[in-house]
Amino acid sequence: MELHALTTVTTDPRARGEAIGTRFAAQVRRVAERYTRHFAVLGIAEPRVRELALRSHESLRAWAPELAAESDACADAAGVERWRVAAVGARTEVLAGKDARGECSTVVFGAGHGAAPQTMQTWDWHASLVPDGLLHRYTPRPGHTVALFTEFGAPGKIGVNSAGLGVHFNILFHRSDSDAGGVPVHAIARRVLDEAETLDQAVDLVATARVSASTALTVVTAAGTASLELSPAGMAVVPADADGRLLHTNHFLDAGLAAGDVAPEDTVTAQRLAHLKTVTPAAPALPAAARARALCGDAGADAVVCLRPDPAKPPHEQWGTLLTIGLDLDACALDHTTGTLHEASRHGFDRF
Repeated sequence: MELHALTTVTTDPRARGEAIGTRFAAQVRRVAERYTRHFAVLGIAEPRVRELALRSHESLRAWAPELAAESDACADAAGVERWRVAAVGARTEVLAGKDARGECSTVVFGAGHGAAPQTMQTWDWHASLVPDGLLHRYTPRPGHTVALFTEFGAPGKIGVNSAGLGVHFNILFHRSDSDAGGVPVHAIARRVLDEAETLDQAVDLVATARVSASTALTVVTAAGTASLELSPAGMAVVPADADGRLLHTNHFLDAGLAAGDVAPEDTVTAQRLAHLKTVTPAAPALPAAARARALCGDAGADAVVCLRPDPAKPPHEQWGTLLTIGLDLDACALDHTTGTLHEASRHGFDRF
């Protein structure tokens, strides 16, 4: 995956979307085309994708009209049909109820110790779908800056804002997931970064969104940290433990929502969480590369949290760690590298 960096200063969502679509028209088009083919391979025909994407886009327009406007402006500037870009932004909703998977691992430690917690996440997905990724620094309102990583066409994913609030993102699966076309979960992550300055504000904001697919948003601040587990059946707030650690993979931690968990049988989410529990330090601060090394543990490159694609499988069944990323809450910055935790520990991180 090639990462492209962009800084915009406009507070107008349409102008921001136009800037993305104009500068990165080829990338927006390429990702939209690849997702359309991916959906078809999974048995979701193009007319059905269009229907689901438009349904979620209307939910987005009602809940966050500025994000819908940004998406439409991006599509127009890139010369792509609006619904195709919306389908990338709502790909979790398009896939809800399908035999989809997600293998991301999030770690927060040092929470509640009077300083900004340290974080790290692997983003595991299909390399065939995401040849390009976007690092975007922008200004949603005067005096408020956000730095995030996302896919072209998706409003948000992982990021941090100038108020010292960060968001990590893990897909979840619940029996209540459906094709109802709820607010895209990627847009919820984005709006938290754009508007929230505290954990309580994030919780209140997320609670207003009607979702049709499940996700965990781990909201990190110096004053409070919790994973907000979302599903159509409800939301749960899972706080950091007494040692200041909060670990999340791809199954529900809340006991009530866990009763409806339908994570795929071949996932290694439980194994990854068990591994992280044994290797994640309770405190002290570590540089990003040392953090990545610690999270591999003695297994090194063979750690279960370092996901590599199986070349014997078809592209839509190949999963790999495309990005390893940590948040610096004090500096409103992202430490990132393409590849696994082990590769990051050896080659280091870039900063955005």
